Amino acid sequence: MIRAGRQHLVRTLADLAAQQGVGIDHYTRLKPYQAPGFPAPISSEGSRTRLYDGEQVDAYLQGKPVPPLPQPEVEDDSDLLDRRECAALLGVSPRSWDVYKRDPALTAARIEAGGVEHWPRHAVKAYQADRPGDAAPKPGRPKSTGDQVPRDQVAARVAELLDADPAISAATVTARLGVHRNTGQDALTRLRAGRIADHIAAHPTLTPAEAAAHLGYPAAQTRRATARAEVLLRARQAAPYLADVAAALHRAGWTTEQAAPDVHLPGDDRVVAALVLDGDQAPVPALVWDERYGWRTASSRRHPITKGAVPPSEGGSVRYLAGGITPPPGDVVTALTTTDA
Repeated sequence: MIRAGRQHLVRTLADLAAQQGVGIDHYTRLKPYQAPGFPAPISSEGSRTRLYDGEQVDAYLQGKPVPPLPQPEVEDDSDLLDRRECAALLGVSPRSWDVYKRDPALTAARIEAGGVEHWPRHAVKAYQADRPGDAAPKPGRPKSTGDQVPRDQVAARVAELLDADPAISAATVTARLGVHRNTGQDALTRLRAGRIADHIAAHPTLTPAEAAAHLGYPAAQTRRATARAEVLLRARQAAPYLADVAAALHRAGWTTEQAAPDVHLPGDDRVVAALVLDGDQAPVPALVWDERYGWRTASSRRHPITKGAVPPSEGGSVRYLAGGITPPPGDVVTALTTTDA
């Protein structure tokens, strides 16, 4: 459980390894997190991904008393719960929660922290209070049928609905268009995020939440959209730099066309971009840029970005290039030339 107001302190094992200046493989072999006194994970027991509270870890590493977190019986509606904790709150199995979480309200409330899905306690409680019985009519497309709107037309149709009613909910989109609730929710989130980012570009003093309010978007429905808007703005800021690197790689003869990088926003919380090097003399199949770690080589042209954009371990054809997050384009070329040598 991530306690209320502490999401920014969440750290993964990869973060802890980087903090100690070692690779994740070396760190997990040494297992310093199993030493006596090391803070316990804040992720639920049995979770695949261990998450830690950064303030507690920093105190431990500095030899200071580890500050306690609130006791389990002290609940805050803004606590963030993972899938096991959500299931426990509802009294169901985690597999049942995997079905329930597709509800538009829960999809809208979902927050990713440390690469793990979480939901605010208040959203789970609201779902529990409002959950219809099995006999209640289900909105959206009929069961076992496809979306009633072709996928390439969904964004335009949702845009029309959003223009007509800025406060429209994902459930209404699902019912009006006859599409899967995830399809409607994703399209609505992306549209709102793009418009929030555009509004901030025109009014730079606004925060994403303020921009959403200006556009008439209800705060309870736009958490994912405002989070994505923040990342989208960072992606736009990085675009000129990424284009300069792409141009430098093309001048080096490693790409057949000076194509723009393929930018992704995995989990709506970070910017990752891929550049495929399809030239005959290219030293590596592809390059990946991550706003947290900088450049690395990739072993696949077809799938340069790993599933979930999880940073792969260094080794084989994967190498992290030195020079920080945004080294000059010429330095990227030099680093690859060195790799080729």
